[in-house]
Amino acid sequence: MKVLVILGHPNHASLCGALAEAYAGGARQSGQDVRILRLGDLAFDTNYPTRPGDAQTDEPDLAQARALVVWADHLVFIFPNWWGMMPALLKGFIDRIFTPGFAFHLYDDGTWDRLLKGRSAQIITTMDTPGWVYRFIYGQPGTNALKRATLQFCGITPVRVLRFGTVFNSTAPQRGHWIGLARAAGRRLAHG
Repeated sequence: MKVLVILGHPNHASLCGALAEAYAGGARQSGQDVRILRLGDLAFDTNYPTRPGDAQTDEPDLAQARALVVWADHLVFIFPNWWGMMPALLKGFIDRIFTPGFAFHLYDDGTWDRLLKGRSAQIITTMDTPGWVYRFIYGQPGTNALKRATLQFCGITPVRVLRFGTVFNSTAPQRGHWIGLARAAGRRLAHG
């Protein structure tokens, strides 16, 4: 399986960076072909054109990222949950990559073709909000938006989700446990 790990945290030295390395390591241990895309290293405009019909050319880093999405069988999004959502860097990346004609085709009658069928995904997110608050009070806005309104809309399924938190008061052993769970998730790719 070809696995693309997308690190949506701008800082590689973060817990999300460690989770990305762990997932990638576990996937490699299970025999998968893995690439890591660190969005903080890419140079691209995060803004999508504001007027319909405006053309926007992919910057070289974005063109390479788009090619990696085409290459991948399995996409892994790893990011912190900030204010209930993903960081602006990851949102801008999604806005620029998951575009009409690439990720989906919309028809005049309101139907659409899912152009990224045949791929699966894993979402791994960290948060300071207690898990039960994020899930039951806030309704999981960030993961639901990415899972349902983006990935599944474009044909990517199944989409699995791992949430880790609360980070701000976590101990080194807790963070180590989460890193181990991310590595185990990557190793499970050997079993489908």
